[in-house]
Amino acid sequence: MSDNPVHIIGGGLAGSEAAWQLAEAGHHVILHEMRGIRGTEAHQTDRLAELVCSNSFRSDDARANAVGLLHQEMRMSGSLIMRCADETQVPAGSALAVDRELFAGKVNDAIDAHPNITLIREEVTGLPPKDWGTTIIATGPLTAPDLAASIAAETGQDALAFFDAIAPIIHFDSVDMDKAWFQSRYDKVGPGGTGKDYLNCPMDRDQYEAFIDALIAGDKAEFKQWENVPYFDGCLPIEIMAERGRETPRHGPMKPMGLTNVHNPTAKAYAVVQLRQDNALGTLYNMVGFQTKLKYGAQTEIFRLIPGLENAEFARLGGLHRNTYLDSPRLLDDTLRLRSRPEVRFAGQITGCEGYVESATIGLMTGRFIVQERAGHKPQLPPETTAMGALLNHITRGHIAYDEPQGKKSFQPMNVNFGLFPPVQIVKPEDHEGRWRGKDKAIAKKRALTGRALDDMANWLAEEPEATAAE
Repeated sequence: MSDNPVHIIGGGLAGSEAAWQLAEAGHHVILHEMRGIRGTEAHQTDRLAELVCSNSFRSDDARANAVGLLHQEMRMSGSLIMRCADETQVPAGSALAVDRELFAGKVNDAIDAHPNITLIREEVTGLPPKDWGTTIIATGPLTAPDLAASIAAETGQDALAFFDAIAPIIHFDSVDMDKAWFQSRYDKVGPGGTGKDYLNCPMDRDQYEAFIDALIAGDKAEFKQWENVPYFDGCLPIEIMAERGRETPRHGPMKPMGLTNVHNPTAKAYAVVQLRQDNALGTLYNMVGFQTKLKYGAQTEIFRLIPGLENAEFARLGGLHRNTYLDSPRLLDDTLRLRSRPEVRFAGQITGCEGYVESATIGLMTGRFIVQERAGHKPQLPPETTAMGALLNHITRGHIAYDEPQGKKSFQPMNVNFGLFPPVQIVKPEDHEGRWRGKDKAIAKKRALTGRALDDMANWLAEEPEATAAE
């Protein structure tokens, strides 16, 4: 085992995954986590890898969805986060959703039990001292103010920030099942699912219009010190969607397509609110896509306008928290080292990725890069044709142009998506006079992208330099 431990600041998904990758390769890790000493605006426990926004890791379809592909690449790489997610899965159609408490408990127990990991509960208030040597900062979107200020002072860059919102959670037994029904969209059966994995609450046009009016007029939380900070489009509060266009929610989280009301099969709903199981017992349900910054009183009043939720009891109301990230293409190298201090790496959402899976993936890669370095090898980057490589390329090289009139940086957080992948050749159909029909071309493209990615990922892992700890 190496005499010099690797220090990791932050025990979220990225920090926990990085620690696991290093420890499994035989390296000693000191994991510093402030929760237990100091809380955050969004976390409720001191468990490692606590999920605060949703219980969903999103799609688990590795052949047709970029995040599902990322799931599979992580499994191939021995990911602790994916192992614990698979072990704590709850029904969610084609998505991978977990019981959040069981998931965090599994990760926490695995880290605690590993002989190569020392967990220290303390707040690190500045950049690590030089004598720490190799360090990973994986403090996520809720980096403590003193550490954030220290990072800003070192980099000479202002941290960029936007709002993240949290969706409410409802007690199942308070839902009116004479109005709501169980069904997955298009009856799709996913991993661990039955085709009836979501609770659906229908609205006719008048109910929808009244609901949108209430959303727009509702009393909202405002934080003047964060004014003019952009939202991340993948996590917009529901009321902001409504303000951007009255039909926006109906074409987003409230779309009615693929659903049939079992109480009135001939009546097509104008909009549908879906709720997804939030714990293994099935006693709690999360309002899908209903992140919000409405004040608590407004939430209970407005969300009880939804048919089936007139008497809803809330286990947790929605909320708002700040998200901070680096201008990574300018500040970090290809292996996520801070250019001004190469012994310091960053991992997770602070690097400019968005989403739990993406955050854990960056932690996984950061840990593996250090393993390779300590074995005397130059870190080998995953191919850009893989989901891991495409995401890493976005963070370290992508979107660094400036909007000249305002001089604003354009680099912003992004979920993994097929738009980040290099183009792929697809074979035209032999029938139908060589013309594509319907969605066949889109399906063929996705399968070509994912097939290439999985092949290239397997080859990269097979060719990875010997990852053994230094003597």
